[in-house]
Amino acid sequence: MDIDVLGALAVRENGVSVTPTAPKPRQVLALLALNADRVVPVTDLIEELWGDNPPRSARTTLQTYVLQLRECIGRALGQGDAKDVLMTLPGGYLLVSGADSDVRRFERLVGEGYRAMDAESFAEAAGRLGEALALWSGTALADVQHGPLLRTEVRRLEESRLCALDQRIEADLHLGRHRELLAELTVLTSRHPAHENLHAQFMVALARSGRRGEALQAYARLRTTLLRDQGLEPSPRLQRLQHSVQAAAAELPGVSLLAG
Repeated sequence: MDIDVLGALAVRENGVSVTPTAPKPRQVLALLALNADRVVPVTDLIEELWGDNPPRSARTTLQTYVLQLRECIGRALGQGDAKDVLMTLPGGYLLVSGADSDVRRFERLVGEGYRAMDAESFAEAAGRLGEALALWSGTALADVQHGPLLRTEVRRLEESRLCALDQRIEADLHLGRHRELLAELTVLTSRHPAHENLHAQFMVALARSGRRGEALQAYARLRTTLLRDQGLEPSPRLQRLQHSVQAAAAELPGVSLLAG
């Protein structure tokens, strides 16, 4: 079974889509797919579908959705029992994948990238993190409605994506790719106007490209945003970076600005 959640939901058995079009069964499949090869409790599925106010018929309706999913799987299998793929177990359901999902590949590559960063193997880190980020085709589960559990999972995945992106940029800066990063960081700092580390990386890339004035403007925009939205000044490390740019230091502070 092939499972993709880092973008639109796509679940295929034998190369045939088993992703339903109806919103509620699609939601059930999304939660099962995110937890492939692990039991998802019935209570979790009910909470995802109906929140704190499930109908009296919630369990029966959930069973109907599971039956619909099994019908999709059965058509894709041709031969074999769909109950062996979408299993009913005590207290819950389990989707048997028998293969990697895109989210598992992402997490594995990110782990390899972080270990390479720790070892200061920056080319390897940039490569692994770049591979991980290339698995994304959009917002996680972009075409699935989100209840409380999926909403939390999507937030977790998006935060993991942003952290991986941050570290890949960090590795690229270590490799002297500051000019190549300027366009990407222009977009990212606009999209995340209060993200300090992205702004710090943008300032470093600009300053190393001989554009100190624009680096100071980036700092000023960040400071304005933080003061307006949070009533906070930029962190001391950002302030130190600003002073270094202002002083036209021959060597800018290290780009590992995540450390305090």
